[in-house]
Amino acid sequence: MKFLDHLEEWLIATLMALATIVVFIAVVHRYASGLAIPVVQDALIKINTSWAQEITIYMFIWMAKFGAAYGVRTGIHVGVDVLVNRMNTPWRNKFIVIGLLAGALFTGIVGTLGAKFVYELSHTTSTSEVLEIPMWMVYSAVPLGSYLMCFRFLQVAWTFLKTGELPKHDHAHVEGLEAEKEDIAGAKI
Repeated sequence: MKFLDHLEEWLIATLMALATIVVFIAVVHRYASGLAIPVVQDALIKINTSWAQEITIYMFIWMAKFGAAYGVRTGIHVGVDVLVNRMNTPWRNKFIVIGLLAGALFTGIVGTLGAKFVYELSHTTSTSEVLEIPMWMVYSAVPLGSYLMCFRFLQVAWTFLKTGELPKHDHAHVEGLEAEKEDIAGAKI
């Protein structure tokens, strides 16, 4: 399942790029509409970009849900483990597994309740205010993000049970720099 290895990064990067483009277009439109150029100003005022704010908010909600799953997978998700880290190894390992399984259970429940809500909402005529898209599409971020987060908790728990290692985020490490460093070193020779 190689494609799942970096699913969150692709989703977050795509949503962030789209949100940036939408906001850029809306800002340029707003600025250009204020210019006193008769033909251009008249044409721009006819273009409605009121949808930009709403779609950007929805994209950020989706980014947050998938960002939480990314945090679990990479070890940067918020956790309170001060007491657990002070325990001796056998107890520490048991509490880590319990914590990971509790996270999986919680996110699985949130995902299921979210899926139930989305299903019920899909049978209504509820739409967003400006875009007028069905609200079940917007709220689908809850079950999809929660189920992905549940999967990541289970994945981390499984890896921990097999190897005894948890994902550890190194703030000083930047992925991809090793290859660039090697390319630069090879070019100097």
